[in-house]
Amino acid sequence: MYWANFLHIYQPADQQPDILESVVASCYRPLLSGILAHSRARMTLNINGALLELFDKHGYHDLIDILREAGKQGMIEFTSSAKYHAFLPLLEEQEIYRQITINNETNAYYLGDAWKPRGFFPPEMGYTPSLAHILDDLGFAWVIIDEIACHGTVESVDYTKIHRIKGTNLRVFFRQRRISNLIMSAVVRRPETLKKAIAEDIESRGYAVTAMDGETFGHHRPGLENLLFEIFSDSSFNLVTISQLPEYYREEKEVEPIASTWASSERDLQKGIQFLSWKDPENPIHAWQWELTSLALANVRACEQKKHPEAELLRGRMDIALASDHFWWASAKPWWSVEMIEDGAWRLLSIIKSIPHIDPNTLSRAKELYELIVSTAFQWQRSGKIREMAKHYQSVQRIPFKERTLEEGGEEQGVYHAFIDMMKRLEKESANREEYEQAILWRDARYKIEHKLDIYDALNAIDLLRTKLPHDEIERTIEAYKSRYRAMRGGQPEQRE
Repeated sequence: MYWANFLHIYQPADQQPDILESVVASCYRPLLSGILAHSRARMTLNINGALLELFDKHGYHDLIDILREAGKQGMIEFTSSAKYHAFLPLLEEQEIYRQITINNETNAYYLGDAWKPRGFFPPEMGYTPSLAHILDDLGFAWVIIDEIACHGTVESVDYTKIHRIKGTNLRVFFRQRRISNLIMSAVVRRPETLKKAIAEDIESRGYAVTAMDGETFGHHRPGLENLLFEIFSDSSFNLVTISQLPEYYREEKEVEPIASTWASSERDLQKGIQFLSWKDPENPIHAWQWELTSLALANVRACEQKKHPEAELLRGRMDIALASDHFWWASAKPWWSVEMIEDGAWRLLSIIKSIPHIDPNTLSRAKELYELIVSTAFQWQRSGKIREMAKHYQSVQRIPFKERTLEEGGEEQGVYHAFIDMMKRLEKESANREEYEQAILWRDARYKIEHKLDIYDALNAIDLLRTKLPHDEIERTIEAYKSRYRAMRGGQPEQRE
């Protein structure tokens, strides 16, 4: 069995220096240094040109050097993407070509000979069938998208075969959602556990493809980068880049992937709202954002056609303004940031304001759209609408730990009681050491789990516990509780719990 792991790292082009510094310290530097330090490391990585420019601008040249060296040594295979993380399914064809072209130019400049992208990562794994023909035309060998794109359902991909998109020369590799989510959620923190999870998901002759944000390792999930380093040192893992998979799996199958993203659900696809986070038909802010975007883009193109001296500068600003971030933060399901919404709208308005001899009616409409976007965002914030939308979304999307374990019945009850008892123990040990703040933390964590309030935590109590206890100890405790349950449980469901 061969495993190809894909990571995507990205920051907005105007990311605040202090935030970038935090991500560099917690994730990028330890992660990339760790990859370079392990000769067995094999990984496919996307880094948008915008992030390489940020590294250069803020003096993180060591990271560029590490990326270049890891690429030269074959530890990292780079993919191409859209430079400013534009959401490609909602862009016109010429803008898709441009975002890819400028990304290739930027990455080639910084990564030199290490930059040999054969594959393509569409931001958010946003895919439409028309994108395949563009990528084929640009000479890419493959694209990576989510497994739900294969048949509109999960767990329906045959991972014993290589897939090619019908009518093109483009291969497509489908991200395995369950395994990827197990890693991202930090439920899996040991190589042995991951090995078992992969084996459960694929046939013995199959391969695994996982994909996630690189910031998961160290930034979103402190300490999780150590899982990767342990895997690199474990010779039982056959680590490959995505481009190497066809060397081991020769049989091909034609497929026709459907429009989707790596966040799409089967319900989204059935309702035709798979791009909900960027263009929600029920969200007027999205409609105004796209109208303002179209207005700015049309006038920048007109400026280019007239070969105005400022056209190149305006085009560069427009490229950045096409980033998907401000649309995503306006979705309110559950992502929301008035600051990011205003920043995106202001960026577009300022472009229109800067266009020489702009039509007064166009400028007036642009200002009106800006006001509509910002005033509506603030009104939603003040009225509590955002809280209600987020609450509804969370009630549908998030399941308390208690429901996933104790209320599921069977051996999962043992998992629940194991975690509760470990937290009780940590609370008592902390109090005995007179570390009362930590004791309160464990008391509160247990209370939240027992009362199904853990879904509201930024750092889930279960993840917190996993950072405090050795992985072996956690797994031994869980297994002991499961064994106790098996020993006392009869064969009839009505017997005692």
